[in-house]
Amino acid sequence: MDRSFRDGDVTQPLIVVNGPAGIGKTTFASRWLNAHESAFPDGQLYADLRGHVASGPADPGEILGQFLRAFGISLVPGDLAEQASLWRSVTAKLRIAVMLDNAFTAAQIRPLLPGGSGGLVVVTSRHRLTGLGMDGAAFHRLRSLGAAAGVELFIRGAGEARVAGELSAVRQVVSLCAGLPLAVCLASARLAARPGQPVAALADALTPDHNRLVVLEVEGERTVQNALDASYAVLGPEPARLYRALGVLPVPTFDVFLAAAACAESPEWAERRLGELVEANMLEDIGPDTYRFHDLVRVHAYDRATATQTRTDCQRIERRVADWYLHTATEAQLRITPIQFTLARTYVHPPHLPLPFSDDIGALGWLDARRTHLMAVLRIVAERGWHAAAWQLVDAMWPLFLRLRHYDLWIEAHGIGLAAARNDEHREAERQMLNSGAIGLAAARRVEEAAEWYTESLRAAREAGDRRDEGQARLGLGGCHFEAGRFVEAVVELDHAVRTWTQCGYPRGVALARILLGEIALAEQDLDRAIASFTLARDELLAVSDPHDAARALSFLGRAHARDGNHVTGTAQMCKALETFTASGAMHWQARTLEMLGDSAREQGDDTAAGAFHARALALYEVTSPADARRLR
Repeated sequence: MDRSFRDGDVTQPLIVVNGPAGIGKTTFASRWLNAHESAFPDGQLYADLRGHVASGPADPGEILGQFLRAFGISLVPGDLAEQASLWRSVTAKLRIAVMLDNAFTAAQIRPLLPGGSGGLVVVTSRHRLTGLGMDGAAFHRLRSLGAAAGVELFIRGAGEARVAGELSAVRQVVSLCAGLPLAVCLASARLAARPGQPVAALADALTPDHNRLVVLEVEGERTVQNALDASYAVLGPEPARLYRALGVLPVPTFDVFLAAAACAESPEWAERRLGELVEANMLEDIGPDTYRFHDLVRVHAYDRATATQTRTDCQRIERRVADWYLHTATEAQLRITPIQFTLARTYVHPPHLPLPFSDDIGALGWLDARRTHLMAVLRIVAERGWHAAAWQLVDAMWPLFLRLRHYDLWIEAHGIGLAAARNDEHREAERQMLNSGAIGLAAARRVEEAAEWYTESLRAAREAGDRRDEGQARLGLGGCHFEAGRFVEAVVELDHAVRTWTQCGYPRGVALARILLGEIALAEQDLDRAIASFTLARDELLAVSDPHDAARALSFLGRAHARDGNHVTGTAQMCKALETFTASGAMHWQARTLEMLGDSAREQGDDTAAGAFHARALALYEVTSPADARRLR
């Protein structure tokens, strides 16, 4: 593969490393990329495409979301085409290396290819992926280790002193491992764990046994099955219990807290057991407190779990983990959005583990880092028919959606949550799912669908006599009408929301409606009405300790003052709002405020300042809202 570099330049931007399971594709590609790290000064990215797991391969949109967020893009478009376009734009001038591990098809790869000519993509797969030849790929197929290399790898794992005088038996073991590095490593780890066992006895244990489990139809897997059976047989009862528990979980990686939750043990217990599984080569340590199975080992762990435990036992493990995720996400929600109304939680197995975060930033970081886990657990919970747990988990993920705008996950989660709330016959949860799901649809520019959800929410709120939820539905409908340019209809809905919330005593809702009413007045050039509405909204939001939305009102207030000729006051107010958004990391509202500052500067005749503000806004829009970026251009 070294011929893909010449004088530090990438001459082959796409390389496919293929070969049978257990041949060492991931290790080979990772070490090769690490050896050429200096050729990619803008960084290296890794993604497991999960081409051979029971839950199915990873969706390209999921991986693009991870990559874009790794470059600081918090608001990722929901559409795959827009994601791929943004990805190519972001990477057009970068020299990066991307490793796409365990790929399934060429179609899975194409949206993930970066832009420009300075990057490199290395793909690993059991399949040849010959379709990528049309994309200019070079192909490298790994084959089994030769006898000498296999013996060297085995001795390196077991130790020279451990195999002294048994070289013939070592060769036999390597032969039984069919030259597969994974099988050789497992065999050497098993021998190292049993200091009194001769190598010849290990060879006997690896001899094919036709009464063992059904052989998988992938080259080399029978050998690995035998090696895994032998390694599992010498595990102690506690690491074996954790091995089986991890095997039934729907998530791709594990940490100490998750392992502890799965077995209802302490983090200290889990840390020791994880270490024992790593030492036995049954689990891979891939980063700080992050572990995973090789995909073949995951199959074995699942098989051992289902062969030795009842279905009820396996589902009890799943439910313990689901309850832990629900509890932890709820604690994050209470930290990040304390002003948000939260429905009651119910647990079958109340967790008693410490939280993995201690502040708001850590809580949001935990939600973001675990978002694919949360979604995987949500899908399993819904599949099992644990309806209350499903909608509660969606509700607990609200800060993740509100702050980081993962539109695809937002919309999928609320579809699941809405169905679960209805199956649970929990009307309040149904309205919660309709309202928060509609907000996601509207934010993703699916305005008509959002209006349909809000209309359903309004009907449900009326049936329940819930005035607060009725106001929320009308606020949403008003926003949908405004986005569609139907200002008269929007004002009718928003005025109704204000009256409803005033009557039931919800001042924050009244203030949020006033912001939208002010935006409509601003669009209609009624500056006096706009200024009055924004001023009142800001005062009301400050009174209920909502600094983010108060800053939104202030930003619009500054724009209205500037439009009214009071440029000094207006600019100062917009700059103050911008400081709040910058401090909180609200990139979308930073961009909105910068755009308004640019518009105001242009109206004053200061084209230089206008260009600078708009350039900063455009840079933020390009990573948060491609539609707004196109509009501003």
